[in-house]
Amino acid sequence: MNKTTQTLTNDQARKILAPFYAALNQPATKDVDALLAAAVHPDYKSYHTNEESLGRDALAGIFKHMGGVIPDLKWEIKDLLIVGDQLIVRGQATGTPIGEFWGAKPTGRGFDTMAIDIFTVRDGKLASCYHIENWMSALEQLEAD
Repeated sequence: MNKTTQTLTNDQARKILAPFYAALNQPATKDVDALLAAAVHPDYKSYHTNEESLGRDALAGIFKHMGGVIPDLKWEIKDLLIVGDQLIVRGQATGTPIGEFWGAKPTGRGFDTMAIDIFTVRDGKLASCYHIENWMSALEQLEAD
């Protein structure tokens, strides 16, 4: 965390996050590229491990793919904690896949899972995010009896 950065207000943080989460909600119906460009820096890094990351364009591709497989995808901010230039979000993702989702065939069942995201803000946009989603639980919820 940059010690010289002032802490953002809740309203400022939500305004910064809004286009990012708009891109995650029913992404097949949105201009994901434009929303991500509004939310994140061109050199944005989305870390799915401590070392491995995806850039903005690759992330847009993932959002679009998920939107095609999960047309009703909904991603909601449940809690937001602001620490200097970092935004810590506990989110909830729900949806019902209509196609194969990470090896799981569609069963008509949906999922409801949790995500934790630690975003860093630079100059009013998102610069990076370390994130983890509980996809194991989501995939278990999709299984047929």
